[in-house]
Amino acid sequence: MSDAVPEPVVPSAAEDGEARPGPPEAEAGAPEDPGYEPAAPTPLDVPRTPTGDAGVDAGLARLADADHLATDGHVEVYEDVHRGLRDALTALDARPGPPAPPSPSSPYDHRS
Repeated sequence: MSDAVPEPVVPSAAEDGEARPGPPEAEAGAPEDPGYEPAAPTPLDVPRTPTGDAGVDAGLARLADADHLATDGHVEVYEDVHRGLRDALTALDARPGPPAPPSPSSPYDHRS
């Protein structure tokens, strides 16, 4: 037993004497099917709140570039922003912080 659905039999013009129009693709001058056309990129309009850090804010602004690219172009933008954010975090680790407070002296530090 087959799961295929049989094609309906349509009598030709010669069999019943009536002219039947063919499929629209067969008509003279009918435009060819252009195939699947993806939709144009549409901005997401996600609000970006400034952070006060110039490097991070530049990365967030760079995300807006992805709004105007096709999906396959997003990877480059995301990798660039990720690299910038990673560099900003690394820079935070490299900065010297405030000096550590002096440790309180212990009564056991002065032994004779």
